[in-house]
Parts: sequence; structure tokens; C-alpha cells
Amino acid sequence: MLDKKTKQKIINKFKIHKTDTGSSQVQIAILSEEIKELTEHLKKHKHDHSSRRGLLKKVSERRRLLKYLQKEDAKAFDELAKTLKLRIAKKMIEDEEVRQKIEDEILAKQELKAEAAEEAENERAEAEDHKNKEDEE
Repeated sequence: MLDKKTKQKIINKFKIHKTDTGSSQVQIAILSEEIKELTEHLKKHKHDHSSRRGLLKKVSERRRLLKYLQKEDAKAFDELAKTLKLRIAKKMIEDEEVRQKIEDEILAKQELKAEAAEEAENERAEAEDHKNKEDEE
């Protein structure tokens, strides 16, 4: 667990405004520091399973906050990822790019289907008009 001085330094470094103590950026920075400390602890004490469980909880919480920050403020997410040198952020960016590419492909297919349906409807209407004209003659 971080001592007050370390925590306050992190808050001062990553705060968005004067009274900020709980923004996503601050929470992610604090969790990152706690994760580093727990990782070092677990290197020395390999069989400390309760600390390992705590580490996993902190990692998942940080991932959740990173996902939120990426969705809400991509620029802040990129800055924070570079500042903290997070590997998980690189993976999240790649995953987001893949998701966007798939979404674009799906939208393109839907547009093609809509165009094909509209074209078929136009052809059907023309055929019906042609048939009506023949019946009138």
C-alpha cells in the first residue's frame, strides 16, 4: 500500500484541476504504482496468494478505468499511457482499431445490401409500370 506522501505526489502529478483527487487519470496512476509495488512484493514472496489476488483485482480495476478513459477522452488516454508506459494501453488501442475496422466493414456491407434492395425495388416498379402500359394498350 502506498504511503500518504507517495500518493500525494502522484495526485499532484496527474490531477486535472486544483482540487482533483479522484479523476480517472489519478486513479489509474495510483493503481499503477500500487501494482508496481505488489509486483515487487510477489517477486520476493512467491507463495503470497492473497496479495496475488489483490494484484489481480487492481489490474482489472485499472483496465476498467483505462477502457472508460479511452472511450470518454482518447487524447487523455494516450497521454496517460505514454506517461505511465503502460503495455496494456497498446493492446487496448490495437483492439479498438480492430473493432473499428470490423464495424466499418459491417456498415459497408449494410450499405451494399440497402443499395441492392433499392435497385431491386426500382426494377420491380419499372417492370410493373411496363406491364400496366401493355395492359392499357
